[in-house]
Amino acid sequence: MKYAVRAVLLSSLFAMMAFNAQARDTRKMYSIQEALNTEDAKAKLDPDIGLYFGNQKHPKVLKRFGEFMSNKKTNAFNKTDKRACEWAFLSAMLSLQNRARLEGGNAVKNIRSYYKRHEVSSDTEYECGTGAIIAGVTFKGDVVKVAK
Repeated sequence: MKYAVRAVLLSSLFAMMAFNAQARDTRKMYSIQEALNTEDAKAKLDPDIGLYFGNQKHPKVLKRFGEFMSNKKTNAFNKTDKRACEWAFLSAMLSLQNRARLEGGNAVKNIRSYYKRHEVSSDTEYECGTGAIIAGVTFKGDVVKVAK
């Protein structure tokens, strides 16, 4: 009987710890430039599809294809929040570049964070949410064709 009570208490304690770990939802701003300068971003992003954040200057817009959203999550287990957010950021940028390609565009402008419907427009930072096991970002941007 003693062991059964101890087992129930221990399993309850572990369940509460797991719930508390999963419940974490930390929102933080990170550097766009640092995310773009990671080795993974340099290797995977297409330099022919421009990415313009917030109000960054861009070439003249020749054609607009519409506003699109990218919501990406990544495994944050055993990663720093920053590293997990950079992975999610990269996935979202690749998704926006793919959308531009599909629509016939060559750039995405006015890219802004839209994590949990909280819009943040910045030339220098993006918002990311992290928990114990998942990190995520959401972006909105306008797919366009710009003069080269």
